[in-house]
Amino acid sequence: MMLGLGAGVVLVGGAAHGAFHRNSPIFGRPITRLRSPGRVVALTFDDGPNPDATPLILDALAARGVKATFFILGRHAEAWPDLVKRVADEGHAVGNHGFFHRKLHFKSPAYVRRDLELGTRAIEAAAHVRPTVFRAPHGFRSPWVTRIARSLGQRTVGWSLGVWDSDRPGVDVIADRTVNGARAGSILLLHDGDGYDPRGDRVQTARAVPLIVDRLLEQGYRFERVDAA
Repeated sequence: MMLGLGAGVVLVGGAAHGAFHRNSPIFGRPITRLRSPGRVVALTFDDGPNPDATPLILDALAARGVKATFFILGRHAEAWPDLVKRVADEGHAVGNHGFFHRKLHFKSPAYVRRDLELGTRAIEAAAHVRPTVFRAPHGFRSPWVTRIARSLGQRTVGWSLGVWDSDRPGVDVIADRTVNGARAGSILLLHDGDGYDPRGDRVQTARAVPLIVDRLLEQGYRFERVDAA
């Protein structure tokens, strides 16, 4: 009886880890860090595009010759296709973040496939490129999320460091958290959009980006797209 109970606890615990931990290998191994040698990091942005924040971020990256990865939300791509095209045209990786921004860990396989396919189509229509990487909203997955993404030719990506910039703690706080937490190989999570409000304020993040990039460059870091991992 105790053995059965223990096995059940392990099973539930494993399932919870697979569902809620963005880097868990239990439901399919995601990309969790960069493989390139030396001091290399990846800047990634979720939930965009956003008409206020995304252009500022793109301007800052272009001025410094830095490439990033943008996990695009399909319904935002439909609203601002020109911004998605600009992301791709300027040499950044365009990743799929689904269409609806719903947590996928309790969604059916049919729902997950529809969400990812709609997101993919919206990105293709806007940017004329097909995403090869996918990030689940909040990192939450079920046993079939990574498998469905793979069937669409998309590798699932987690992250090394989230700085909670979506809470808008201030430009300097966002920059400090990102720079202080960066390590060689880190995949850094920031947000250029709001998954629940198409016009949600992400200007603090946009204004932190030049500070982050300049300080990391001063420390000898290089920047890489996650699709190179």
